[in-house]
Amino acid sequence: MARATRTAATRALGGARGVADVRVLVVGGGLAGSECAWQLAERGVAVELVEQKPLTRTPAQQSDGLAELVCSNSFRSDDPGHAAGLLKREMEAFDSLVIASARAHAVPAGAALAVDRERYAEAVTRRLSELPGVELRRGEVTAFPEGDVVVATGPLTSPALAERLGALLGSEYLYFYDAIAPIVEAESLDETKLFRASRWGKGEGDDYLNAPFDRAGYEAFHRAVVEAETTPLHDFEQRLFFEGCLPIEELARRGVDTLRYGPMKPIGLTAPDGRRPWAVVQLRQENLARTHYNLVGFQSRMKWPEQQRIFRTIPGLERAEFVRLGQIHRNTFVNSPRHLDARYRVRGEPRVRLAGQITGVEGYLESAATGLVAALYLVLERSGRECDPLPATTALGALARHLVESEPDRFQPANVNYGLFEPLVPLPRRAERRDAYAARSREDLAAWRARCGL
Repeated sequence: MARATRTAATRALGGARGVADVRVLVVGGGLAGSECAWQLAERGVAVELVEQKPLTRTPAQQSDGLAELVCSNSFRSDDPGHAAGLLKREMEAFDSLVIASARAHAVPAGAALAVDRERYAEAVTRRLSELPGVELRRGEVTAFPEGDVVVATGPLTSPALAERLGALLGSEYLYFYDAIAPIVEAESLDETKLFRASRWGKGEGDDYLNAPFDRAGYEAFHRAVVEAETTPLHDFEQRLFFEGCLPIEELARRGVDTLRYGPMKPIGLTAPDGRRPWAVVQLRQENLARTHYNLVGFQSRMKWPEQQRIFRTIPGLERAEFVRLGQIHRNTFVNSPRHLDARYRVRGEPRVRLAGQITGVEGYLESAATGLVAALYLVLERSGRECDPLPATTALGALARHLVESEPDRFQPANVNYGLFEPLVPLPRRAERRDAYAARSREDLAAWRARCGL
């Protein structure tokens, strides 16, 4: 493995709070890297956090802030009985920067936790920049220096670093394609054709704008999506998409009803005339000022003129002005079951850890969670405390188990879900299952923290 000499900028931070004198290099200022740096510094480990923006940007990145949300502005369900909601509570037990900042800059989103993405990124950037023990450096890392390194460069890792990491792992990356949903100007919407409501009345009850379709309108929309021109993939690349973030045209090709049982499902919504629409497009506010809305679940790789033409057939969007149109980007990740241990260390090079989407977790929340846990393991290691990995009865531990115990030849990215957890024995009735998982998780996480002194 190629190594570089650590420059003066990466040497020990004088006066760091007690646990370690030598900095940890955290590569990447996304969700995982930001959370990792925060957890380390809060526990007395000095950090050099290196972010390539603004010197280098990928096509999906729009700002210079840390923890930028490049796709949706949602951290998914905030229901404590939902696996995603449970994972948030576990992270909050460790004073997560990502979750605290999300709550501070939340926008109405029913049962979900969604944020004003600009204020959110500004808050994370400010808090890390002001935190003693963190040195934020802008630039690109192309080799790993001596000492502890956490690689949290995300699915859009630069070619130079990807090559170094590939040489370290001795194998090629896996990949999938991810797609981004469009955003529209609120002033360009015709709200006389839309209605405000949240599914099942959750949240404030009117957190979303809803565009209702009758059957004929929906079927015409479906035909247009199926027939639309899309951005071509290279001939040598397979069409691989993450199931939780499929472009709408991929869903539409699966059948005429797929969209209305997916992102356009009308269940839990009642139009002002008292009837349930045949299908619905939901628009979620992007910021606290309600100047922008995103089309929920409308990730797309249709060509941009096609998106404008087709999305303007949605009721209320006939004159929509698009701040951003859907796009596609390739996400790379490593075969974690082959290359990582349960503490996110690279097998054969344990001073190097991986965190975030590059490990094969999917989603903002999961990415930040791996950064948090990688930091905790580093703190334990540096303080000489022996502690077993987090149990798979917790959301944090279940994610790690997916990464290291999955079948290597069939490994694919995953969001947190109860199928990743250690099964409940005996299995409760379905109506009681979520609460049972959550209760066991809280108990086992508290016991693990006590054993480990965290």
